Amino acid sequence: MTWLQELKWPDVREYLAEKALILLPVGSTEQHGLHAPLGTDTLIAARLAEDAARQSAVLCAPPLSLGWSPHHLVLPGTISIRASVLQELLFDIVKSLAEHGFRQFIVVNGHRVTNVPWLQLAAQKAQSSLGVSVAIFDPAYMQKEIASELGFGPLGHAEELETSQMMYLQPDLIDLSKAVDSAEHSRNLYQVDPRFAVDTLCYVPSTLEQMKVIAAETGGSTGKPTRSSPELGQRLHEHLVNRLVEVIESALSME
Repeated sequence: MTWLQELKWPDVREYLAEKALILLPVGSTEQHGLHAPLGTDTLIAARLAEDAARQSAVLCAPPLSLGWSPHHLVLPGTISIRASVLQELLFDIVKSLAEHGFRQFIVVNGHRVTNVPWLQLAAQKAQSSLGVSVAIFDPAYMQKEIASELGFGPLGHAEELETSQMMYLQPDLIDLSKAVDSAEHSRNLYQVDPRFAVDTLCYVPSTLEQMKVIAAETGGSTGKPTRSSPELGQRLHEHLVNRLVEVIESALSME
């Protein structure tokens, strides 16, 4: 009993008699270079949620597979939803589930820093108006302790972090022979990786003109995806699942 959509409503009522917590995986549908699928962010978020839910005996809501991806519209297949629409959509999901007794929500975000602003706004609105608790679990923040240990470079897009994790989770969807490493695109005082200890500006998505340059150079990826491996992906994934289980257990202890 993991996915909400696979249950009958009496099963949900039975679950709510014991727990009021549910995981909400959120991702995107957007280009991930020449070597990785459009659904990478959603697939990672869903699997993180599923694996942690099984260990903790909690439920997962259906994955939200759309995100805010205006910069990735430079390449076909990308679907970008306005952040204001996504904010209201997530709020309505939380509100619907809260109607039936869910009180604790953990958003598992696979789209990393780009999704975070509207997730924060939706979480704040839900907490202030519905009296629920909403936590946001984001791999970009939760991999800080292990990314350097594994030899990963800075946060990019379809880089060695995402690609390694996908090679472990769904190797049939990765074609590493098509991966292209990028030159360094970061600018002074503009670093998006939470691991950086230096002074930085806040993240703003690249313009389409900037993305056209990246698309021409690498097919849409940034970072060093050719360094990816399923072994590194397994270590990364297990670290993230363990951290998510910690977050779940902490929340359950406060029920």
